[in-house]
Amino acid sequence: MKEILFALKSGFGWLSTIPVGISMEGVEALMKHVYLFPLVGMALGAVLGGVCYIALQAFPAGLAAVVLIAAIYWLCGINHIDGLADFADGVIAHGTREKKIAAMKDIYLGTGGGLYIVLLILASFVLLSSLPEGLAPLAVLSAEVSAKEAMITFAAFSHPLQKGFGQIMIQRTDLGQFLLGLAISAVICALALGALGLAVLATAQLAALCLVEVSKRNFGGATGDGIGATNELARVTALAAALTLGGVLPWTLW
Repeated sequence: MKEILFALKSGFGWLSTIPVGISMEGVEALMKHVYLFPLVGMALGAVLGGVCYIALQAFPAGLAAVVLIAAIYWLCGINHIDGLADFADGVIAHGTREKKIAAMKDIYLGTGGGLYIVLLILASFVLLSSLPEGLAPLAVLSAEVSAKEAMITFAAFSHPLQKGFGQIMIQRTDLGQFLLGLAISAVICALALGALGLAVLATAQLAALCLVEVSKRNFGGATGDGIGATNELARVTALAAALTLGGVLPWTLW
């Protein structure tokens, strides 16, 4: 139990800006218990859902969406969206796999990365400002849980391309970790949004599997940038599913 709590604490250090500290010992503990990612996502999603609720009471929907997007990157940091930018630079680059990998590893922001970031922020704004007021906070919570499980999905079905923290996660995440994380995520999303929550979770996992194939096709493997990109794209996909299916599937438990 002590190791699990240590891993959970390290999860907040890995996945957020909360100053709990992170060490190699913490990384090792977390990688043994990657299935805890959705629990971290639940805590972060609860905070962001609260911000969403308060913002919607205080501001028009568009301004509330801006406040929430700022809160997401203040709480969760920019490491994952930076991974998306690097991943996109590599995908957009023309030429051999070696050239694509070199573009992904380049420290400078390229056109592809810039474009993907702009599209991601625009999509987040449109989705968050369009969600019904009653649905939005719980959709935000479910999306964060789904995004964290999507990172596990990406790691579980990929093989590492190069050394780094991404390599550690990909090597340590097996089918058992994936299934346990998925079960935890399903419980949380079902409690939050019922059938809609499960659909949101499933949609985000499909997005993760698509990114596994994109990474394999473009780079021949996966890196930490792919894991970060999965978090960002799965969150938006989950929000899109909540908005699209919110009028079709039941999402209240009362």
